[in-house]
Amino acid sequence: MTVQAMSESVPARRAVGRLVVLGDSTSVGLGDPLPGGGWRGFGPLLADALGGCDLTNLSRTGARIGTVRHEQLPMAAALRPDAVVIVAGMNDTMRSDFDPARLRADLDHVVGKVLDVGAVVVLASYHDHARVFRLPAPLRRALRRRVDELNAVITSVVVARGIGCVDLDSLPGAYDLAAWSVDRLHPSELGHRMLAQGFADELELAGCVVEAPVSMECAGGAAIAPWQHVAWLVLKGIPWLWRRGSDLVPYAFTVLFRTVVGDSRQSSWATWTNYSQENSVNS
Repeated sequence: MTVQAMSESVPARRAVGRLVVLGDSTSVGLGDPLPGGGWRGFGPLLADALGGCDLTNLSRTGARIGTVRHEQLPMAAALRPDAVVIVAGMNDTMRSDFDPARLRADLDHVVGKVLDVGAVVVLASYHDHARVFRLPAPLRRALRRRVDELNAVITSVVVARGIGCVDLDSLPGAYDLAAWSVDRLHPSELGHRMLAQGFADELELAGCVVEAPVSMECAGGAAIAPWQHVAWLVLKGIPWLWRRGSDLVPYAFTVLFRTVVGDSRQSSWATWTNYSQENSVNS
């Protein structure tokens, strides 16, 4: 094959002129504060890696997948971006109206619409929060089940649409405590840098031009003093957990009840099976 033929057979890589970020508080940048106030997060870090492209962040704290569909998507589609990254769904897992079927319909609609306007799309699936955030056992099991169901939704859309996904469960370093902020729910500056690199890798696999890797050396963020950690936990973290826990606790008790009943039934069945086998042998 000639050099010319080889060059013609290799598809041209796509430069990203506009990047749009959708989602919840992680997409906003919580955990990576700026010296003058506000948040940075993975968005600007990813935009720099893509060559300093224009960045529009439409995410907001508390957003759910339905929020992305009904509030953020129309604005995103109007911008006709080259690439869109989405981090959303954890707020859904903490609510009593959690509905995987509805979540899949909403997420698939969002991805389909963004693909229709010509953008490359990358999602994120979730890790085991109990490995970085301590919870009572019933809550831990309840949240784990919800996260598994959410990840199944995300994976289903990823496969159906043929798009990229950053899997936080397998992202190198994702379970190091240094990757998480004081609340253990949002990435630290290092965690946001890791997430930005994960998105950059997926966009590059999809054919986008990535000008430079994301540096893992923390710089440009605000230093957080120990008293600020405590203040955040008292004023923000604990009230947030109380609000969200009030929705998740009833489900946690349901999980606990089913687990206990299931274990009891299995134990009873095992006892009966053993008894039957012993009597069959003895007879």
